[in-house]
Amino acid sequence: MSFSGEVKEELSRRIPDARHCQIAELSAILGLCGQVREECQGQYAIKMQTENVYVARKYFTLLRKTFNIEAELVVRQNQKENTYVISVSEPEQVRQVLQASRMMPGEVNDTFIHSALVQRTCCKRAFLRGAFLSSGSISDPNKFYHFEVVCPDPEKAEQIREIIGSLGKEARIVVRKNHHVVYVKEGAQIVELLGIMGANVSVMNLENVRILREMRGSVNRKVNCETANINKTVNAAVKQIEDIRLIQEKMGFSALPEELEQTARLRLEYPEATLAELGAMLTPAVGKSGVNHRLRKLKGIAEQLKREQGGEIYYD
Repeated sequence: MSFSGEVKEELSRRIPDARHCQIAELSAILGLCGQVREECQGQYAIKMQTENVYVARKYFTLLRKTFNIEAELVVRQNQKENTYVISVSEPEQVRQVLQASRMMPGEVNDTFIHSALVQRTCCKRAFLRGAFLSSGSISDPNKFYHFEVVCPDPEKAEQIREIIGSLGKEARIVVRKNHHVVYVKEGAQIVELLGIMGANVSVMNLENVRILREMRGSVNRKVNCETANINKTVNAAVKQIEDIRLIQEKMGFSALPEELEQTARLRLEYPEATLAELGAMLTPAVGKSGVNHRLRKLKGIAEQLKREQGGEIYYD
């Protein structure tokens, strides 16, 4: 099962205790997956259709727990995946659901879910849980971080974004294939959104992945930095040895001042030593900057030798 499937499976088992939260979550599912159709004059029916068994399970459970309605469930078997259709057609039951969710036909409501249903923070959390169950997804955190809810129109997307914002998180909206997608990409905010929706086990799993990814990233950065430093040190040492061998071949070490001769011989003997290690071997010992100064002098002599083959060499 995908990580997104694991989150939805966990959320499908999270039933709010308060009736107002149950109504908020049910309204989110109905608003994104359901439809209200008129059967005859003034008589309506509610149908919710989904390919996700966890959405069907949650909606069916909420109808029974909130309104004591045993809805009709039909499973249509397809080649790839099943389609679950849950219908409520008894007039009094339909009226109860539509009145409670403020979705009665003819009522003035310019928003996805009536603002009265999401006044409380707990109801906003339940609403977001229902919206994510209905049309949301979350990426595999081992690959990248991405949380989204797909909406059929900009009004629904904007209301979901606003509710996420009222919970202290920042979401954005993008249009994708005629759908409006509310999304969050920041890992820490996704963790907090899962916690807000009540997916506590998934929060722990995601946090474990985040910690491992951060550790790997930190280790990789350190390794890359150390590798770069090693390459830099090795390349510098190779160039220093080339310069010293040129001096040895063209003029001999005896023509060098004592401190330069000692430094040149040590560098040839210990090509992999750092500047600090070379300085500790010198008599008397010299600091890293002192060794670097002597090697720069040797480099200057070598460059002059290249320019003035066979000429007289001067040094400080």
